Amino acid sequence: MKIVVCIKQTFDSEASISLNETGGIDDQSVIQIVNPYDEYAVEEAIRLKEKYGGEVTVVTVGKENARKALHQCLAMGADHTLLVNDPQLEDADSHTYAVVLSTVLCTMDYDLILCGREAIDTSVSQVPSRLAERLDLPQINMVSHLEIVEGNVKATRDIEGGSEIVESALPAVISVQKGINEVRYPSLRLIMRAKKMAIKTFSLADLGLTMDDVAPYLSVEEYIFPEPRKEGMRLKGEVNEVVTQLIQHLRHEVKVL
Repeated sequence: MKIVVCIKQTFDSEASISLNETGGIDDQSVIQIVNPYDEYAVEEAIRLKEKYGGEVTVVTVGKENARKALHQCLAMGADHTLLVNDPQLEDADSHTYAVVLSTVLCTMDYDLILCGREAIDTSVSQVPSRLAERLDLPQINMVSHLEIVEGNVKATRDIEGGSEIVESALPAVISVQKGINEVRYPSLRLIMRAKKMAIKTFSLADLGLTMDDVAPYLSVEEYIFPEPRKEGMRLKGEVNEVVTQLIQHLRHEVKVL
């Protein structure tokens, strides 16, 4: 079985974000990681490979430092990695990613495509759907359990108030949810081996794409930090005094009573 996993390198959710001189996010000041939902997709691909045989190829669109994310995937057990790196992709949106990834995948043989349900930096959740549409493949989203049954994929997906089981012929695009597995931690030996493994790199020209092909539909005018949270009110005294103060405040100042 040939499995392709599409990942994205994102900011650590606990990172302190700062802006650069042009008003954009300064990606040099934060730790960048494999998007956590995509980690589940990589882990699931490796588990399927271990169970059914085959190979796992991880593909990403990003800058040169995205190699670190791909090396992590190799250390986890992926067989091949591919990076699309081009200055013209600086302002890429979901449409751009889908165009580039679908173009890459059209050059590959695959039985299954896995993605994370969303990227934690934008939380748009559009790439898997756009990718499936461009490749004319069936798609199952929000998958929390996955298995291969008689050459078809059988997936349990989360829905409001419960779950449902969906079956599809292969190839298909599957986006996975947190909890589908527990991501492994690579050993030091595998990490060192991964650093020596080659990463194929392509530009837009290598893929036969122009800027018009990948022009984003969405543009960001500026980033604005939310207002700092104000310090809460502290009431002092005995319990009866504090309760009286609180009621007076809620009634006369907040006006919710």
